[in-house]
Amino acid sequence: MKSMPKRSEVKREETWNLKDLFETEAAYERAIKHLKELVNTFEENYQGKLTDASSVIKMMADYEIIIEKIVPIGNYSNLSLSVDQTNEKAQTRASHFGQIAAKISSQLAFVNSELLALPADVLLEAMKMSKEYKGYLEKLIKKQAYQLSPETEKVLAAFSAVFNGPYELYELTKMVDIEFPNFKVDNQEYPLSYVSFEGDWESEVDTKKRHAAFASFTKTLKNYQHTTAKTYDMHLQQEKTESDLRGYKNIFESLLFDQEVDRSMYDRQIDLITTELAPHMRKYAKLLQKVHGLDKMTFADLKIPLDPNYEPKVTIEGSKEYIEASLKVMGEDYLEMVEQSYSKRWIDFAQNKGKSTGAFCASPFGSHSYILISWTGSMEDVFVLAHELGHAGHFKYTNAEQNIFNTDPSMYFIEAPSTMNEMLVANHLLNHSKDPNFKRWVISSIVARTYYHNFVTHLLEAAYQREVYNIIDAGGSVNATILNKIKREVLEDFWGDDVEINAGAELTWMRQPHYYMGLYPYTYSAGLTISTMMSKRILSEGKSAVKDWKDVLKAGGTKTPKELALMAGIDISTDKPLKETIAYIGSLIDELIELTKEIEGI
Repeated sequence: MKSMPKRSEVKREETWNLKDLFETEAAYERAIKHLKELVNTFEENYQGKLTDASSVIKMMADYEIIIEKIVPIGNYSNLSLSVDQTNEKAQTRASHFGQIAAKISSQLAFVNSELLALPADVLLEAMKMSKEYKGYLEKLIKKQAYQLSPETEKVLAAFSAVFNGPYELYELTKMVDIEFPNFKVDNQEYPLSYVSFEGDWESEVDTKKRHAAFASFTKTLKNYQHTTAKTYDMHLQQEKTESDLRGYKNIFESLLFDQEVDRSMYDRQIDLITTELAPHMRKYAKLLQKVHGLDKMTFADLKIPLDPNYEPKVTIEGSKEYIEASLKVMGEDYLEMVEQSYSKRWIDFAQNKGKSTGAFCASPFGSHSYILISWTGSMEDVFVLAHELGHAGHFKYTNAEQNIFNTDPSMYFIEAPSTMNEMLVANHLLNHSKDPNFKRWVISSIVARTYYHNFVTHLLEAAYQREVYNIIDAGGSVNATILNKIKREVLEDFWGDDVEINAGAELTWMRQPHYYMGLYPYTYSAGLTISTMMSKRILSEGKSAVKDWKDVLKAGGTKTPKELALMAGIDISTDKPLKETIAYIGSLIDELIELTKEIEGI
């Protein structure tokens, strides 16, 4: 395994083309200058001058133009930094944009304040006059009880760049400051990094190498635990302060408000999965232990493949064939987006020093999506890429159908289109062969990747996060000792006596940026619950179900999660879909056990 190359050393064809946003740095600078001018003119034209429905509609039209101009600038700044956080030019650009965005946000803070200061009948008339802005105004009115004075809102907006500081500090510490030393096994050295650990060493079949990598990785993380914990606590205190200032009952109500779900839907995902899925996953862990002949099953062993000999290596071009075949059911327009993602360099595949870990999809309004992934050549990458293309497909439809105010659905729903694609890939592979070895490999991929990642990894993040917010909500604070204790207890509660939680496993809380994004982790399981049910419909009904699903995607943020799910024929106001999904996972694990008996006699 080679050391991580610099960004300048990777193949151009494996990087994304940000020139679709701005052809040159000069064009980017001109866009910023034009944006500043637009905002100054907007402020002059409308601040203190909203009087009737007609002026509201005119103001909203100009406001929409400004928001559309901000999007590509912000994406260009953030995306260029995400592929190389050691790049000082990219760091400076992102920091500069953060300052500009904070100033603009402060200048525009009057919009919501002055809209809400108008008589109710004026806003109602504006909603009747314009369907385009009805959704925005309705959501604004719902927030009225938590709106502060215009002066306070302006000050808070001016501090937005400062409030984003903890997340930026976390990313900088993680991707720039932390240097992982090589680790040794039998007098041979192996390189280690965030990307190589999560992409390779964590699932390494050789137990000595896997455990040595885990020990070296967590030992290095431990050196940064206090800084990372303090950074996180700063973020939490800011969230709590704003929640109290705005008059929410508690921090959970504050963070769930924009998700348009109640506390019961949040708690259900965590509690039901923790109690009902855990027995199935413990059974899966014991199967891994038996197949690999391990003396004991530890946390460091949970990511090993059930059958490493059946883990095909996949080229980037090969992944395209798998994904297109799997998503064919979605129709020609969807496949065209997939093809363009590859051919027009919308995807950043390269592995390089300073690149953000994991994967994400950014979908700037008025442009196409951009997908970040660090390609390792494993079949897992195919599932991850299909997942991110699910986000791209979602915003392909919603951006075409809705204005910029109505594109973003609730965070509760956001992972449904992405995990849907994972299900379609898995089912395509499952129908690809009747060979029991291949079938076992596919099912283990569904369990170990799609469901483990979304129903276990992220769900345990959510369980941990809930305990952290309980402390903050009670007026407390957290440090590394507290966070380590909470994470260890969550892991031990889920895995019981079947999995030994290694020393260092408690530091897993340091690895995810999700904690800086509100109550995000639990939404993975919520989305996968919806997509599991919907994928069954698509596979059994075909085109009619696909049409329903595309209508859901087109709806964007115009519906609540419950309404979106009902459009797909799924009632998430009950625990039935979640219980059925958990039962389905259990049936897959039972099938793995039977196939293993058939293949290996154990």
